[in-house]
Amino acid sequence: MKTARVAIALLFAICLAVPLAPCGGGDEGGAPTAGPSPTATAGRPTVAPTPSATAGAAAAGKIAFQSDRDGNNEVYAMNADGSGQTRLTDNPANDYSPAWSRDGSRIAFQSDRDGNREVYVMNADGSGQTNLTNNPANDYSPAWSRDGSRIAFHSDRDDNFEIYVMNADGSGQTRLTNNPADDGRPAWSPDGSRIAFMSDRDGNYEIYVMNADGSGQTRLTNNSAVDGGPAWSPDGSRIAFDSGRDGNWEIYVMNADGSGQTNLTNNPAGDLAPACSP
Repeated sequence: MKTARVAIALLFAICLAVPLAPCGGGDEGGAPTAGPSPTATAGRPTVAPTPSATAGAAAAGKIAFQSDRDGNNEVYAMNADGSGQTRLTDNPANDYSPAWSRDGSRIAFQSDRDGNREVYVMNADGSGQTNLTNNPANDYSPAWSRDGSRIAFHSDRDDNFEIYVMNADGSGQTRLTNNPADDGRPAWSPDGSRIAFMSDRDGNYEIYVMNADGSGQTRLTNNSAVDGGPAWSPDGSRIAFDSGRDGNWEIYVMNADGSGQTNLTNNPAGDLAPACSP
């Protein structure tokens, strides 16, 4: 079962695109389509925020991304204008899905260098690469809390995908969801009080939100197509996401309570993986 899910995820990862989206407000409707599972390995580029501490000053405004330009997936960083492209990881295995800590000093990522997918962390310059999870199952999609003290991720260690949270040093790993369906792609709200995620517990993938302790799990979208890839606006008032409800992948935005769902892109190609600028 796990092996099948991972294989499907890899197939979906091949066709993932990574646009950047603004955030706006509106309506919903459209046609169903299949799409990426929570385990698709292509991550959205992530921008280092303006740091509050000297430790992250050198990383301010840089963009981390993954690339297979050197023969396998590695994590890179570059300046906001595309200059200074630098490889941060160098491993015969695959490293992907980089996520900056809020102060710009660290990058969490996932890697299969230990034979299965685990969550790692490294300094902004690529030094100090450390395995945070060490489990025979697969751990995916790290996402930092705003204060940098915790990292959310999803894992198939319970035979289906569930969302976990841990301290930034890997300690205190705790399961937040417990459902026979798959829950994945966690995204912290800017104030750290809520986590948006995608789940197929109602028959197809929809976007949900819960409190940071796992309580109050609430469905925000309700559509026969797949909705996924939630990304919070900086003020926490809106959530951008991707959806196949129009027969192909488009970027949508909605209010944080699920109201006002609006299509932002309209293209015969696929638009996926929104990320709101600060």
